[in-house]
Amino acid sequence: MFKGDAMSSMLKKYGSFILFAVLIVIALFFIYKKLNPKELSPNLIAAVGRIDGDLINLNTKYAGRIKDIYVDDGQPIKKGEIVAVLESKEYQAKKKQIENQIKMLQNQLQSSIYNFDIAQSTIPDALKKARLDVKIAKLKRQRLLDNIKKLKLKIQQDKRDYVRYKKLFENKAVEKRRLEFAKLQLDSDIESLNALNKELKTAAKAVEIAEITLQDQMSAQKKLDALKSNIEALKKQIKAYKASLKEIEAILAEMVIKSPIDGYVVEKIANKGEVASPGYTLATLIDPHSLYLKVFVDTIKNGKVKIGDKAEIFLDAYPNKPIPAEVVRIAQKAEFTPKEVNVRSDRIQRVYAVHLKPLKINPLLKLGIPAIGVISIDGKGLPKSLDDIPEI
Repeated sequence: MFKGDAMSSMLKKYGSFILFAVLIVIALFFIYKKLNPKELSPNLIAAVGRIDGDLINLNTKYAGRIKDIYVDDGQPIKKGEIVAVLESKEYQAKKKQIENQIKMLQNQLQSSIYNFDIAQSTIPDALKKARLDVKIAKLKRQRLLDNIKKLKLKIQQDKRDYVRYKKLFENKAVEKRRLEFAKLQLDSDIESLNALNKELKTAAKAVEIAEITLQDQMSAQKKLDALKSNIEALKKQIKAYKASLKEIEAILAEMVIKSPIDGYVVEKIANKGEVASPGYTLATLIDPHSLYLKVFVDTIKNGKVKIGDKAEIFLDAYPNKPIPAEVVRIAQKAEFTPKEVNVRSDRIQRVYAVHLKPLKINPLLKLGIPAIGVISIDGKGLPKSLDDIPEI
């Protein structure tokens, strides 16, 4: 009992002194830390910034009412996934009208082709026959003309013979029977001539009819050519309407808005039921491949940094998980120091933006979160933790 009481008395007597000594040691440690801050290696450059990226505004190409929208803020999205569907009664009606017009023209085309096939199988033969008929009729008429010409010459001879035999009979140089025979020959030839003239009129009429028939068949041939031209015209019209239909279908396809990337939705802007005009933004997307840390380095350090330099990115929430990166862009124009950027000296008023891009996609990186970037100008000595570098 005596020994325990002695210890308790000593603690009461010296406890305050011990506590004071401990506090003095702690204070001296922090004073030392303050007077001797951890220095960054000369080959390293550290700077603060925020994760940035190339935003994609998903716009409408044509006007329409938003029928459905399937995304929300922060939602992951795959390339080709439907983001929204627009509808337009005007374009749908125009598509239906064009489809009906194509159907009507196709029916006309089938009818024209059918008529053309029939005409093509009959008109050429009929035309050939009509030409042959004209030729035969003209040959017949020409034969009659030739025969009439010969008969007229014979009649002239018959008349001369009759006149001669008449004089001979009057002079009793020939018998009456001879005169009568000459007269009979003359009358017979004249009768034959009259008959040939009647046949000639019939032959001339036949030629006229054959030529009229030929003209009709030639007109029919022109009709055949017109049918062929009409078929070609209908085909061209159908082709033009199909091109218009394809254009309308392309417009309607553009009203199904799809994601062009694998990424996520930064912000959903439009809502179901709204009318979207051309160029209206439905949502903002981002591709994780485009994420980078944008830091600012002062004019003193900028000259040391170059494209391709190795770097590490540190997030405040994960100070011991460095994200490998490299310098991909260095601004060529200085800008005034942003408010969120700390620099070594108040004398430095201008800084240069430097982009640090991760070597591969990292799920920890999110648009807009703050981060620290450490650049190695010689590719060596990159830290593995924020504890390895002084606070900035």
